[in-house]
Amino acid sequence: MTVPPLSTGPKQPTITAIRPDADEALARSVLAVQHAAYAVEAALIGDDRIPPLHETVTDLRAAPLRWLAAFAADLPGDGPGVQPGAGPPASAADLPGDGASVNTGAPRLAGAIAWTEDDATVDIDRLVVDPAAHRRGVGRALVGAVLARAGARRVVVATGRANQPARRLYESLGFTAIGDEEVIPNLWISRYVR
Repeated sequence: MTVPPLSTGPKQPTITAIRPDADEALARSVLAVQHAAYAVEAALIGDDRIPPLHETVTDLRAAPLRWLAAFAADLPGDGPGVQPGAGPPASAADLPGDGASVNTGAPRLAGAIAWTEDDATVDIDRLVVDPAAHRRGVGRALVGAVLARAGARRVVVATGRANQPARRLYESLGFTAIGDEEVIPNLWISRYVR
């Protein structure tokens, strides 16, 4: 009798530095994942006034941020991401994301994280994960990569106060809540430090 191999679960994503400011096709892919991720957060918190949800590709490319991206080959669907090293699409219609449920096996953008830093502090500006990659360790891997780069420096992050999945992620990685802030009327965030 042949016994099938045990499933090891999703493979860890490949984490790499990216430069959306220097690559418009990549910036468009990051923006598509960002919009999809923040749409999920907007639904969780009951408010769509999250500024990155409304950013344009120009806004994203102009932001003075450092970036890491996670690429994964085992995600369902074609999603909004592009393959690493892929040339720019001829047009926006050539970008993946037509809703097909086919997995080509080629790595695609599963998430990204961006931050600013100085000698004392790393400030995580955004963590975005393609909804098809939720609960697969992509966000944890991206935050872990930034924590490794931070070394002994203080790391700060904020998320929607009602975004319990994000709050649980940060708390599980050793972040401590330091307070809530109403950034615009009736839109609350929770701040964390590690």
